[in-house]
Amino acid sequence: MLVRQPRYAPEDAARRGDEIYESAIRSHVQADHKGEYVAIDIESGEWELARDEDVASERLLARIPDAQAYVTRVGYGYIRRFGAGRI
Repeated sequence: MLVRQPRYAPEDAARRGDEIYESAIRSHVQADHKGEYVAIDIESGEWELARDEDVASERLLARIPDAQAYVTRVGYGYIRRFGAGRI
């Protein structure tokens, strides 16, 4: 079994993931995929899109077993929201 080890500090992984998303992916998914998840390999720039974040990640890791994966949600600045919502 492959044990994946992070090669980047969380802040660096997030910065790289955001840069790749903004420069190479956002324009392809923004209009028709709001709310879906994008799993990005921050080393190669390869990515997968799915309605479920686990599915997107699994697809990416099936293609690139040692991917340094970063996940973001199309159209949102966060993946999940905690709490009761707006008051």
